[in-house]
Amino acid sequence: MEYRKIIAGFESDNPALAEELICDMFFSSGVNGVVCHLPLAEPDEGFGTPTPIVPDGNRIDGYLPETLDADKILAQLNRRAEALAQDGIHVSIQTETVADQDWAHAWKEHFHVIRITDRMVVKPAWKPFDPDPDDLVIHLDPGMAFGTGTHPSTCMCLKQIQAELTPGQTFLDVGCGSGILMIAAARLGASRMAGIDTDPAAVAVAKENLEKNEVPADQYHLWAGTLDQMDATQYDLIGANIIAQTLVAIMGDIRLRMAPDGRAVLSGIILERLPDVETALKQQGLIILTRDTDAEWVTITVGREPCD
Repeated sequence: MEYRKIIAGFESDNPALAEELICDMFFSSGVNGVVCHLPLAEPDEGFGTPTPIVPDGNRIDGYLPETLDADKILAQLNRRAEALAQDGIHVSIQTETVADQDWAHAWKEHFHVIRITDRMVVKPAWKPFDPDPDDLVIHLDPGMAFGTGTHPSTCMCLKQIQAELTPGQTFLDVGCGSGILMIAAARLGASRMAGIDTDPAAVAVAKENLEKNEVPADQYHLWAGTLDQMDATQYDLIGANIIAQTLVAIMGDIRLRMAPDGRAVLSGIILERLPDVETALKQQGLIILTRDTDAEWVTITVGREPCD
């Protein structure tokens, strides 16, 4: 099968917002293998591979299967891209046709070994790395799913999970993507884990990555669907690295699945959307316990309001 490489170049005074909206536009339209080329700060050097080249401008690439619906989907993408101008985001979409064997590997050159914390390292499955004795290494092949550890929201989410998770606790990943948060939880000693994503392709990739990291099959469960369709089992820690709009919409379902003393790490939030998230938290009787920011992105850890 051939694929169309969708290249969305953009200009905006708020690149973080533009990135969020364009990625959401891609994912919801069935565009996969999404790679963000933004001139963000480079990661620390000295962990096994060269640091990535910082791009000159803003661009987001993705791949669309060449099916009978491809022209229709592309037309919808162009209309949605034009509509972003009202938010001060000016997008120009170009396309290239690539063969199956080409698209499946083209994005791999953009992912490198990255040290997230003093202990946690994310390593693409195809990259060499010599870990320190105490390193918790996550071997990752993101495939068609979002979540490689290189995005600020994913980095901060992983840091907070390391800070919050106690060995033996249970963990739920809402929007599991590549499965990176579940693998991190397993490395940190979670006793039982669950992951859910609305994209069946992401669930399949998460399963492959969990197996690649030798996480026992009886230690986790995966679902394809929405959180409100999932059973109401409660968890000690919940991770949700998704856009603010979705967090607001499902905050009640997240709270329902928090154990009485449980916490949730919420990421993927741009600063200007934080007030919306705070309003949703207040409506559910939840409060912010910790907050971490990186450029325009913020990650928060929340818990229930204390009883009088």
